[in-house]
Amino acid sequence: MAAGSCLLLLLLPWLVTTSHSPPGCKIRITSKGLDLVKQEGLRFVEQELQNITVSDLHGKEGQFHYNISQVKVMDLQLAFSDLHFQPQQDLAFNINNASISLRFRRQLLYWFFYDIGSINASADGVHIHTVLQLAKDRAGRLKIANITCNASIARMHAGFSGTLRKVYEFLGTFIVTGMRFLLSQQICPSLEHASLVLLNSMLDTVPVRNYVDDHIGIDYSLLRDPSVSTDTLDLDFKGMFFPRARENQELENHAVEPVIKETERMVYVAFSEYFFDSAMHAYFQAGVLTIELQGEKVPKDLEVLLRATFFGTIFMLSPAVDAPLRLVLQVSAPPRCIIKPSGTSVSVSAFLNISLVPPGQPAVQLSSMAMETKLSAKVFLQGKALRVQLDLRRFRIYSKQSALESLALFSLQAPLKTLLQLTIMPIINERTKKGVQIPLPEGMDFTREVVTNHAGFLTVGADLHFSKGLREVIEKYRPASSTPTYPSSQPAAPSVDPDQL
Repeated sequence: MAAGSCLLLLLLPWLVTTSHSPPGCKIRITSKGLDLVKQEGLRFVEQELQNITVSDLHGKEGQFHYNISQVKVMDLQLAFSDLHFQPQQDLAFNINNASISLRFRRQLLYWFFYDIGSINASADGVHIHTVLQLAKDRAGRLKIANITCNASIARMHAGFSGTLRKVYEFLGTFIVTGMRFLLSQQICPSLEHASLVLLNSMLDTVPVRNYVDDHIGIDYSLLRDPSVSTDTLDLDFKGMFFPRARENQELENHAVEPVIKETERMVYVAFSEYFFDSAMHAYFQAGVLTIELQGEKVPKDLEVLLRATFFGTIFMLSPAVDAPLRLVLQVSAPPRCIIKPSGTSVSVSAFLNISLVPPGQPAVQLSSMAMETKLSAKVFLQGKALRVQLDLRRFRIYSKQSALESLALFSLQAPLKTLLQLTIMPIINERTKKGVQIPLPEGMDFTREVVTNHAGFLTVGADLHFSKGLREVIEKYRPASSTPTYPSSQPAAPSVDPDQL
């Protein structure tokens, strides 16, 4: 028994490590970012509370028959509000000492006297406390999984006018108490619908698993529930690219896990080497890391040099001497990304095959040389797209057949490097120009971005701004049947006609 316990203790660290998949992409939202969300969220809450539907209030006291209907929120004053992180997975949103101005229609019948008019009322000392529990759903998308809500109204005043004003003042306490109860009962259902339906529809706009181009896609599914501290909210995304032809293909992540320590900006996005490696691996698996130049696409000065270099071989191929040249550059293994504090680089191994292509005849290979290149990568953010600009840093060609053949190829080193810089690199950068979207909701964008390199990962620190309001995005993606139906303390009744009183 003791031996088994010791073995379990020895295996425990390994089990914990293997069960924790490191993210390829990580996003941290700080308290400063939450303050911006609070401003937009408060406007959204005001709009939702203004649409509260309150049931009619009707009944009788002795010979007095009354009906209160058509309750409408006229104004809200939410002066004291707070949105803050609450460990472990929660966001807490509080509104204190708010006021709500109402107007509703009154009908009163006392014996043969009938009175109709409107009443202005004010609910003061409104306190609302909500806690939003955040979690990942089955698809790996961030969702509001649950909401707890408590609402109370400290005081309510009503101003009566009309011929039976004294009667209304007599019944005022009863009517105001009833209206305060009905109103307080509708605040939380309204906010629950706003959170679980409307805000979740906005979170549905965050890209989770989508296509980047015709060849590859990106998996931004959450690996685990969000981690919330008193100052930050951290989201761990898979951050793995995949070839569209094999969407279920997985690439193990052995890279360093990004660690975000900064809190000065509103948001930080970290990308590990795995993020970039998986992109290049997906392109390699898709079979698109090949570039072919033939005929007029081969630079003239390079063609002259190649024909002079391989003159003996070409001369023996008469009458195919004047056949066009074909250069095929093919990556031989998935490129690897290396991120250091000094910069980001990409190592590429490839083959360059040089052939003659006689019209109507099979191609004749003149040479097949190995190439090793190191590219410098400038990573930057444009809008919500992460883009990479590549530049050739080092280049070497050699023959795998013999050192003597490698020596013969030395004269091609400079012109082939020029070919890569002036012809091949622009083609590659054009293909990567579109970039890849970062998982943010629609209507939310980055500003003042700063990219910082670390050992094994890089971070993008930025501030946020809303290019679209929450309401605009929600209305765009509003579910077909999202009209809230709130429970009430009693069934709603239509306004009472004088003939029915």
